[in-house]
Amino acid sequence: MPAAVLIGAQWGDEGKGKATDLLGSRLDYVVKFNGGNNAGHTVVVGEEKYALHLLPSGILTPGVTPVIGNGVVVDVEVLFEELEGLASRGVDVSRLRISANAHLITQYHRTLDKVTERFLGKRQIGTTGRGIGPAYADKINRVGLRMQDLFDENILRQKVEGALDQKNHLLVKVYNRRAIGVDEVVEELLGYVDRLRPMVTDTSLLLHEALERGETVLFEGGQATMLDVDHGTYPFVTSSNATSGGAVTGSGIAPNRIDRVIAVVKAYTTRVGAGPFPTELFDEWGEFLSERGFEFGTTTGRRRRTGWYDAPIARYASRINGVTDFVLTKLDVLTGLERIPVAVGYEVDGQRVDEVPVSQSDFHHAVPVYEEFPGWQEDISGAREFSELPANAQAYVRELEAMSGSRISAIGVGPGREQIVQLHDLLD
Repeated sequence: MPAAVLIGAQWGDEGKGKATDLLGSRLDYVVKFNGGNNAGHTVVVGEEKYALHLLPSGILTPGVTPVIGNGVVVDVEVLFEELEGLASRGVDVSRLRISANAHLITQYHRTLDKVTERFLGKRQIGTTGRGIGPAYADKINRVGLRMQDLFDENILRQKVEGALDQKNHLLVKVYNRRAIGVDEVVEELLGYVDRLRPMVTDTSLLLHEALERGETVLFEGGQATMLDVDHGTYPFVTSSNATSGGAVTGSGIAPNRIDRVIAVVKAYTTRVGAGPFPTELFDEWGEFLSERGFEFGTTTGRRRRTGWYDAPIARYASRINGVTDFVLTKLDVLTGLERIPVAVGYEVDGQRVDEVPVSQSDFHHAVPVYEEFPGWQEDISGAREFSELPANAQAYVRELEAMSGSRISAIGVGPGREQIVQLHDLLD
């Protein structure tokens, strides 16, 4: 059975939870391999809606073992808030496993994230203020706290002291904030130890053994390709690798174990936060997509910026990630439009280009070149076979497939987990 990576092909919020649901009972493990509680999945199960931020969406599927990999940064307070919220609604959360090498987000990371972003003024990145970036910075600077450190109080205290020795100077002398005490940080973290102990393990070994047994493992990325710290719209990106390569480093499994790469892409485009967005709409059509698609962040509640489908970005995502299958979501949002524009390329300094420019400046100034396709008026929310879609909807999907670099294997036609049209098996 395969190991599959599931990632976003645009700027996030594409609906990756729906793709995880589609695989459902065929999965044995679902692994979150990057990010923290700075992104979210909204999953609709029957009449119930679940908003997940830190936990893998596979936690909602009975029998699946959800795993938080070493590439994730974990805010333990948020972790237990989510677990308790799910448990109160009857969800079994006892199978969760967390890498001993996952890094911790502390109160000083959250404080630094917020004051630094305010300090940037007009140059703000648009972070969520949840401490993600500072935690990853500490990881790279080798002054971070790992989950395993919680089980040795002496080591934990030494590491917190080392981190705060520098950070308190910054908070007090640069940002005019109060110093943070070592004891308050250590005591807060130690308060979670007993509950964490059964969850924390060598998840790299756990996943290796699962694959050796022939079990199916899904690696679920947070954020998306265009927010990847290396391959996204830097510096308006997240602090981790949200592309398929991040599944390897963020979980500790070998590259040759990956069989499938599934990328989720909306039938239009959205992003949250600052940064270039060539197809962004500032008119009534932007309002239409925002309201019809309910484009508000699962984690932040922020209104998402909206625009038409961008084929060069989809091709870029296909190339960077080695995409084998696209899942196209929110096709139903476009119902009622007479004509649907799609960006097929850009104009940069008077020249036509068909790929995402490598220069950030060029991408920022890129003007989309559109082709328009006929829309449809029929309600598609009840379609379960491709043939049940209106002819123009079928044609739109085929056009997107032809220009996006990989096959479209499933189509979302509504928010419910059953509202999907499957064209190909995602794991075959």
